[in-house]
Amino acid sequence: MVIRNLCIILVIISLSAYSSLSQAPPPPANSTCNDVFVSYTYNRGRPIPPFDTTNQPYRFESTVTVLNNGRDELKSWRVYVGFRYRELLVSATNAVLADGIPLPAFVGNGTEFVGFPETDLKTAIDTAGDDTQMEVRVELVGTQFGVGDPGIPMPNNLTLVNDGYSCPAATTKGNEMNLCCTRNNVSSRPDNNLEDNFLPRKDGDVIIMYDVTGTYDSYYWAQVNISNHNPLGRLDNWRLSWEWMRKEFIYAMKGAYPSVVDTGDCIYGQQGQHYQKMDFSQALSCEKLPTIIDLPPSSENDTNLGLFPLCCRNGTILSPTMDPSKSFSVFQMQVYKMPPDLNRSLLIPPQNWKISGTFNSDFECGHPIQVSPSQFPDANGLPSKRSAVASWQVVCNITHFKHQSPKCCVSFSAFYNDSVVPCSTCACGCSTNPSQTCSANETALLLKYSTLLLPFENRTKEALEWARIKRRTVPNPLPCGDNCGVSINWHVLSDYRGGWNARISLFNWDDNVFADWFAAVQLDKVTPGFEKFYSFNGSVLPESNNTLFMQGLPHLNYLLAERDGDNPRKDPRVPGMQQSVISFTKKNIPGINVAGGDGFPTKVIFNGEECALPAIRPSSGHKTNAAPFAFVIVLALLFIH
Repeated sequence: MVIRNLCIILVIISLSAYSSLSQAPPPPANSTCNDVFVSYTYNRGRPIPPFDTTNQPYRFESTVTVLNNGRDELKSWRVYVGFRYRELLVSATNAVLADGIPLPAFVGNGTEFVGFPETDLKTAIDTAGDDTQMEVRVELVGTQFGVGDPGIPMPNNLTLVNDGYSCPAATTKGNEMNLCCTRNNVSSRPDNNLEDNFLPRKDGDVIIMYDVTGTYDSYYWAQVNISNHNPLGRLDNWRLSWEWMRKEFIYAMKGAYPSVVDTGDCIYGQQGQHYQKMDFSQALSCEKLPTIIDLPPSSENDTNLGLFPLCCRNGTILSPTMDPSKSFSVFQMQVYKMPPDLNRSLLIPPQNWKISGTFNSDFECGHPIQVSPSQFPDANGLPSKRSAVASWQVVCNITHFKHQSPKCCVSFSAFYNDSVVPCSTCACGCSTNPSQTCSANETALLLKYSTLLLPFENRTKEALEWARIKRRTVPNPLPCGDNCGVSINWHVLSDYRGGWNARISLFNWDDNVFADWFAAVQLDKVTPGFEKFYSFNGSVLPESNNTLFMQGLPHLNYLLAERDGDNPRKDPRVPGMQQSVISFTKKNIPGINVAGGDGFPTKVIFNGEECALPAIRPSSGHKTNAAPFAFVIVLALLFIH
């Protein structure tokens, strides 16, 4: 009996064990991925105030996981999450946003994450399977709108952004989506030389190098190099900012200066408690988000701030096409660190870089990527190079937003028509004030040549008289002005069998002088026939067959500001002006139709900004030669005066 009962018990145990084995959970999704595994998991959420049935906000908590199961180290990992429910991201661990926007930030159109402070994921081979070095978990907390229980607010896309990897569409199951990305070119492990340990340097419109040149336990010296790589770009009065992530502060600088010198955050904060014996009256900036500006040339020999090569250019970084030696700016700073980072080998660059100028496009800057240490010429003139301790590269590219208006505009005219097609109405934007007495939608009135020399507020009488003479209908209310600080007139001066001539005139209606200005015009068909500029330095843009680049002559490269007329009580203000005639040949360029459009630019750029073009060109139905000649005489008299 006892033996029979024992046998029954053993059978039950065996069946139970078999049942348990048959119901064992499936292996995790990452177990079948032999390269980079990426997942997004929605953890939990709840409604939060204000409670609104039509636009209810919800708190969400999610986790992004990146696991390197491959044979190659994943350098500077980057993951895109396609958020789609008007998400406001409040916090993220172990990562920052790649576009440099600090949190909280709206990410409802999708966003890219990059690792911080650890940027690289090692392999299982190199770490003996240490998950802490192979994997990163980014815990996200934020607000989304419209998806409550039992719905799950999942993204519409998830992918690894790093170059050299291919990713399939993510698989979604319940509250998790994941994918396995594979390396494009599987090869043997690279040799352990210096370059292979870092990501390659990239190109962009503006490149910022953050080079640590000397390091100590509690501080380090960094050199920052801003270089312009855009042949038609520039920066005026540049302003550079970043975000300290580890409570660092700037103690000293050479070649640049904080826009606000303030050490209050240090004196009353953790920095003052740690560095109790430090004289913070000598420090420069304790802001978490400092803004750095260039020094004027007068500070170049200042013993405290100057005496640093390639500094002190008043914030001007020219186009490399214009002057390669003035296409960058460099400064140096002493950065103090805070615990637990008091180790000379622990170096963490600032994040969320931004750069801007006064008459320049907006830039979007990526996150710092560690690259091979920069090398510098020996300070003593020896035929050797000095290497930085560590180097990071930040790539910034010009970005244009839909709501942005141009900052310059173009008018067209020609010898065969006595009317000028002026800059378009509201070419550089218009006031949204409903009380304005002009129309933002009416087409700008055609003008006679001399009217181009008048400020817009003084053109009404001339424009109405010209419309009366030409028997043109005048709208009521009249069109608004172009509101541009700089306008450019392109005039077709002549057209004959063997060639043709044009004249370009620049007008500065602003209060600021444009020193070292440049302009470029794109002429899609006739550029190969370019011969010369008569009053500018100009040539065909290198590596281009359709763009002319021009600047003022040496010592004359100033577009002066608008000034008062000779008699301010009755004379209108006079713009700063520069102009030049340009000659072209038609030899070996068959089929040119100057009046038909080939003689007019399809793009005009002034100081790196693309100018607004008029919607129409002068028609060839009213031929005259007197008006253009008179216009040249008027301009000549103004220049002589």
